[in-house]
Amino acid sequence: MVFMHLLEKITPLILTYNEAPNINRTLQRLTWAKKIVVIDSYSTDETLDICYSYPQVQVFQRKFDSFAVQCNYGLEKIASEWVLSLDADYVLTNELINEIKALPEETDLDSYSVRFKYCVFGKPLRGTLLPPRKVLYRREKAIYKDDGHAHRVLVEGKSRILFAYIYHDDRKSLSRWFWAQDRYVVIEAKKILETPASELSLSDRIRKQKMLAPFIILIYCLILKGGILDGWHGWYYAFQRVLVEILLAIRLIESEKLQHTDFSTNNDC
Repeated sequence: MVFMHLLEKITPLILTYNEAPNINRTLQRLTWAKKIVVIDSYSTDETLDICYSYPQVQVFQRKFDSFAVQCNYGLEKIASEWVLSLDADYVLTNELINEIKALPEETDLDSYSVRFKYCVFGKPLRGTLLPPRKVLYRREKAIYKDDGHAHRVLVEGKSRILFAYIYHDDRKSLSRWFWAQDRYVVIEAKKILETPASELSLSDRIRKQKMLAPFIILIYCLILKGGILDGWHGWYYAFQRVLVEILLAIRLIESEKLQHTDFSTNNDC
């Protein structure tokens, strides 16, 4: 009888768009995979050259419309029983690879969640705002749904959290970060304004107040999450998160004022 490690039944799935500063570090930790599926949104930098330097990588290009649609498209390209869904700036730790390798091949579980350590210029922080995410799951049980600017996978069946971490280590330029955050807050503002207050999470209800969120995030990152103990790396991360909340507050104000202007104009007609 031939025994297989669970690793041999897993296909990593990665979405890319101009991820040259990150993708090589991600792929270096996936050399154990027989096949890696990359869904690329027509990158214009060296992303594809880096991907093609790994023989097990298969690239499929598709124009981006939403994260969920891209991921579901990627699932169609995978035949293995298990999928490891990763962003292009996720770096697997040795501890996580060994933990997955030790998982039983036969199990009644259908997904595993993993916690994250956010990195600033390669340094892992003590605590971040990133929640655990289901990244390892049975392909046939999964479907992706959009959730504001982000996306989440819905997996039928039982799940548990693994002990080891993934490093979230984004090293794209600050200008690219600003570009991405501006796109994200537009979508988040629309979600917050169009969702009934009773259905909003506590964090989104605080965000809807606009003025409180930046101050709360600063205290949360530096004090409650221990960012102040990470030195300037912790301050850098806290300032990033505060800036995102300020941008979101500005977008919320803008959207509310535009709605009020449109309403007043229609009433005057």
